[in-house]
Amino acid sequence: MTTAVNNDPNEIGDLSILGHLNELRIRLTWAAAGLLVMTIVSFIFAEQILELLLVPYGVNLQLLTPTEGIETFFKVSFVSGAILAMPVIVHQLWLFIEPALEKAEKRYVFIFLPTTIALFIIGIAFAWFVLVPAAIGFLSQFMQEVFSTEWQAGEYISFILAMLFWIGVSFEMPVIFYFVGRFGLVEARTLADQWRFAVVGIAVLAAIITPSIDPITMLLTMGPLLVLYVLSIGTAHIGYKQFERRMEISGV
Repeated sequence: MTTAVNNDPNEIGDLSILGHLNELRIRLTWAAAGLLVMTIVSFIFAEQILELLLVPYGVNLQLLTPTEGIETFFKVSFVSGAILAMPVIVHQLWLFIEPALEKAEKRYVFIFLPTTIALFIIGIAFAWFVLVPAAIGFLSQFMQEVFSTEWQAGEYISFILAMLFWIGVSFEMPVIFYFVGRFGLVEARTLADQWRFAVVGIAVLAAIITPSIDPITMLLTMGPLLVLYVLSIGTAHIGYKQFERRMEISGV
C-alpha cells in the first residue's frame, strides 16, 4: 500500500508546518537585520541621544563604576535602534501573517502599517512629554530634605528608556486585539463583560511597564491604557466579524 503525499501547501501537514517555521525564520532574520542596522546608526548618534535624554533632569549624572559609561552608551544605542527599527519589525510581522488572510484583506496593509507605527510613536511621545516629566519631577522632589537627587547615570537612562519603549509597545493594544479577534480567539463581548478584570490587568501592566513606583506616574499611564482598551473592544469586534464571515464562506 502506498501512502499519498499531501502536496497542497494550504492544508495542514508536516510540510506546511515546516514551511511556516521557515517563513518565521526568514522574517525574524530580516527583523534582526533591521535592528542591527538601526542599532549601528544609533551608535553613531548615541552621544546626541544621551544629551537629549538628560533634558528632563537637566544636570550631569554620576558614574559609579568604571564600565557604567560604556554600558549606558551601548544600552542607549540598542534601545534607540529597536525604536527606529520598529517599522521594519512591523513590516516583517505583516509579511508573516499575510498568507493567512484572504486576498481582499491583504489591502489592509495600507491601514495596518501606518496605524501600528503611528500608535507606537504616539505612545513614545506621550511617555516623553507627559510621563517622564511627571515621574522625574515627583521623584526628584520626594523627601528632598533627606535624600540627595544626584542620580546614577545607568539607572536614570534605564529608567527613561524602559518607560519610552514599553509605553510605545503598550499603545499597540488595539492592533493586537484586532488580530486576536480576526483569528477567532476572543469576542468583543467577552472583552466588554470582563472590564473589571481588564482594569486590574491594566493597573498591573502600568506598574510593570513604568519603572517608577509613584502613584502619579501609574495613574497617568492607566488613563490612556483604559482608553486603548475601549478602542480594542471595537477593533476586536471588527476582527471577529471578519472571522465569522470567513467561516461562513468556507462552510465551517
